[in-house]
Amino acid sequence: MSGIFTDRDEETAGEAEAEPVQEGTAPPRAPRRRRSRTVLVAAACVVVAGVAVVGRLGLGGGGGAGPTAPPRAGSTVPVARQTLVERTKVEGRLGYGAEIPLPVKASGTVTWLPEAGTTAERGDTLLRVDDRPVVLLYGTLPMYRELGMTTATPPASEGGGDTGKGAGTGTGTGTGTGTGKGTGTDKGTGTGTGTGTSTGADTQPAPPASASPQPLRGMDVLQFESNLAALGYTGFTVDEKFTSGTERAVKRWQKSLGLPETGRIGLGDVVYSTGRIRLGQAGVRLGAAAGENVLGHTGTTRKVVVDASALEASWAVRGSEVTVGLPDGTPVKGEVASVGRQAAPPEGEGDSGTPPTVPVTITIPDQRSLGRLESGPVSVEYVGRKRENVLTVPVAALVALAEGGHGLETEDGRFVAARTGLFADGMVEVSGPALRAGLKVRIPQ
Repeated sequence: MSGIFTDRDEETAGEAEAEPVQEGTAPPRAPRRRRSRTVLVAAACVVVAGVAVVGRLGLGGGGGAGPTAPPRAGSTVPVARQTLVERTKVEGRLGYGAEIPLPVKASGTVTWLPEAGTTAERGDTLLRVDDRPVVLLYGTLPMYRELGMTTATPPASEGGGDTGKGAGTGTGTGTGTGTGKGTGTDKGTGTGTGTGTSTGADTQPAPPASASPQPLRGMDVLQFESNLAALGYTGFTVDEKFTSGTERAVKRWQKSLGLPETGRIGLGDVVYSTGRIRLGQAGVRLGAAAGENVLGHTGTTRKVVVDASALEASWAVRGSEVTVGLPDGTPVKGEVASVGRQAAPPEGEGDSGTPPTVPVTITIPDQRSLGRLESGPVSVEYVGRKRENVLTVPVAALVALAEGGHGLETEDGRFVAARTGLFADGMVEVSGPALRAGLKVRIPQ
């Protein structure tokens, strides 16, 4: 029975004998099919990646629909229609402005000075000269003469000489020589005495006429009387005449100041300003001679000064609104009050080629918004260009196209060209035939 084989045994033996691989024979068919499938999958991945790159670069697509790429992660935003405003920031300085010397006309020795930063108003003493107070009053007309009652000079017909006629009697003695005729020739000499009456002119000086005080007139009188009444000293009519009523009020005011009650205001007794002032650094020391540079002053309102480039100062128009950024970042509203007319090189630049600057003064209507800050560096933001009712997208949505320029990626993966305009506040103006309000575009990650 050992020599008998069945068909099954033959098949099994045949398979067992076929397992060794002989040299020069072909590999089994099943392994060859698996290797071909792997090569095809790799080639397909390369093709898909190539399409995605072409779409990203904007190749093959114009303003219309282009090749699509597989969905990618990233947020989408709509193209919006709005107004864009370009804002620019420049540096400025907060303070009270440049100090101006007070027009002090008092002569003598300075015996008292105020502290820098003191606020003075009508009736306050600014300084003392020869221990006499120099008082602040309000007005625009400077002090240019002494104020008080005047003494009228009578006409010449009232206070000159008096001419009249008078009669006088005089006695005179004289000697004379005469010649007479007679029966003969006779010469003789005689002496005679006579009395006569004469009439002539006689001039004598008249006693001087008494001069009476007369009112002083002028706009400076009106300005002074307005201040005197505002300080509470009345009893006169506020007008252009310095009368005896004004004189009596002045004496009461002088008494309150500890001055001799003369009823007259000297040239250096008062200084006029347009309102309250802030006193600055003194220009002299105690014991020095008084003069017009003895004390400086500014206004009491804090303001900002910007040295704006003369080439870019078109924004500085009186009345224009700006935003002032304080050192702590707080924004406050400001308004352009004045623009200098004389350009000057930037401070410390010399002839470095830097464009000249002009001073721009900005007022802060709400002084309380500044808190207790009196000086320091600030920023000033102003409006430059403005584009109204334009299509806009976030700047981050822009992509660079291979053929040049910018484009936007739509929600479905298409890339469309976009012309850019004004950039402002993180947004950009865009335009193009394929763009419309509401179109969803992707912000690349």
